[in-house]
Formats: sequence, C-alpha cells, structure tokens
Amino acid sequence: MKLSIIVILLLNAVVISAQQKTISRKELLKTAIEQKVKFTEIQEITMAAGQGAPEHLHPCPVLGIINSGEAVFQIEGEEKLVLHEGDAFYEPKNVKILHFDNASAEKPLVFTAMYLKAGSEENIKFIK
Repeated sequence: MKLSIIVILLLNAVVISAQQKTISRKELLKTAIEQKVKFTEIQEITMAAGQGAPEHLHPCPVLGIINSGEAVFQIEGEEKLVLHEGDAFYEPKNVKILHFDNASAEKPLVFTAMYLKAGSEENIKFIK
C-alpha cells in the first residue's frame, strides 16, 4: 500500500514538473511570401534616437522584429503604424517604404531584419 502511494506521489510530481516546463507560442506575424527563398541574411540594426530611414524599397521580402524601442512604420498606400518592442513586421519586395523611423527622441531603436533572397539581390535601395 505504501509503495502505491509513493508511486502516485512521484507520478504527480512528474506531471506537475512537466506542466511547469511547457513551451508557449505566440503568433507574431503570418504572411505569404511570393518567391522561392534560396538565401537568407539576418541583421541586427540599431538606429539612433530620432533617426529615420529615407524612403526606400527592398528587392527581396523582409521580415523583422522590434528588439527594443519603437518604430514609426509606413508602407506606401497603407496607414502609418507604431511598432513596439516584440512586434513583428513585413516589408514586401519592391514596395516603397515611406517610414521606418525611430519613434523616440531619447532612446535607440534596435530591430532584427531577415532578408529572404532568391539570389544575389541587394538588401535595400534608397529612393532619391
């Protein structure tokens, strides 16, 4: 009888321990990429306080996530958004990006950009 109680207690401890170590998943972004991806390039980019990127486009799709800070983000034809730490974003291939600016005048903006390349295309082209 004592052995069965010990076994039950041990099993309960294993179940409780397993429940405490569960993996959680939070969907950040879901988007269709309309090209084959043969290469990826991943960069961490830091923008100084108050710095903005000039109007630009990407010859390849770009996925990213804000690591710290906030960004003002606008794709041509869409509403301006503020991206916060932990937010994911998508910059479509060959579409003008009107704003990707650090929203803070005091703190840097740090984000990770993943360039999904079909070949040897550039990461970014600035629009004059």
